[in-house]
Amino acid sequence: MDDQLHEMMAEVPGAFANRFNELVELTDVFCAAHLNDEYKELCRDMAIAICQKGSPVRQGKPQGWAAGIVYALGRVNFLTDPSQNPHMKSKEIAENFGVSMATMQAKYKVIWDGLDLMQMHPDWSLPSRLDNNPLVWMLKVNGFIMDIRDVPREAQVVAYEQGLIPYIPADQS
Repeated sequence: MDDQLHEMMAEVPGAFANRFNELVELTDVFCAAHLNDEYKELCRDMAIAICQKGSPVRQGKPQGWAAGIVYALGRVNFLTDPSQNPHMKSKEIAENFGVSMATMQAKYKVIWDGLDLMQMHPDWSLPSRLDNNPLVWMLKVNGFIMDIRDVPREAQVVAYEQGLIPYIPADQS
């Protein structure tokens, strides 16, 4: 087990440790073969998020849940859109995990609803797409919704320190 995975295990309750390991093993292999490291990291993060007390993730086969994770992240990041890179059809995701479309979609729905996901969700977007994701940068300031990238650096620092944005845009070249 790599050091990063060992650290992630600390965030998973003991009763979910085996299922977490199964999911990470499945999604790591899938991402290495079909996607990229950004998807792999987000899949690992999502496995942590769903391997928590009260989750039904221990019921059913791990392949269904792993396919649900990839499909949920794919929906957030438009994986099925042919103009995206990487790109993959939902049917191909299910087939590669050896599950039916119905199984994958059932697990995806539990994950999607349980994590309150949406397309372009700021917390689940690929890091390489954050710059172009308006949902990351639109914040309510003094009752007005504004693009935080258009405000002075000092305001950006406050937003960053409050965990509202992933980095300070003014500091990027």
